[in-house]
Amino acid sequence: MEYAIAVYELKSIAKGILAADDALKTASVKLVSAQPVCPGKFELVLAGQLAEIQASGERIARGMGEYLIDSICLGRVDKSVVQALMGSQPQTEPGALGVIETFTVASAIMAADCAVKSANVQILELRAARGIAGKGYVLFTGDVADVSAAIEAGSNYAKEQATFIASTLIAAPHSDLWTFL
Repeated sequence: MEYAIAVYELKSIAKGILAADDALKTASVKLVSAQPVCPGKFELVLAGQLAEIQASGERIARGMGEYLIDSICLGRVDKSVVQALMGSQPQTEPGALGVIETFTVASAIMAADCAVKSANVQILELRAARGIAGKGYVLFTGDVADVSAAIEAGSNYAKEQATFIASTLIAAPHSDLWTFL
């Protein structure tokens, strides 16, 4: 069974809580996350069947349009993206290191999905908003060519959305760096 996820970032905590309630009352979706994040934004993450996610999203867009900062709806999201959102990290050998940093959570998640679908890389971490001023970033590893391709794919998405901040490719990270990642 294929699942979809949707991410909504709102500029009001009060309206974010209302949007979460509206989404849950509109369709049969699972609430993955509904919380205030820096700097005073509200992050809402939903999972479920694509049609249900889209129905909830239409309700949020109609009711929260002026409060909506960014959003994405991903059908057939790569399972490694969902696992990274839930905080699990794969056991993998260190390779090249890629980083994509964005202004929004939604664009970081979409950049991660683009990256893993474009090249043979593994997500090490997908950090969304908490403790980083509402930004998002994804760390991934693989061989240099794959990490380079993944950075290009994910960064291009963020650039198209005008949410790209920076990217980095480290071909051979120092071993001490891995202990902090």
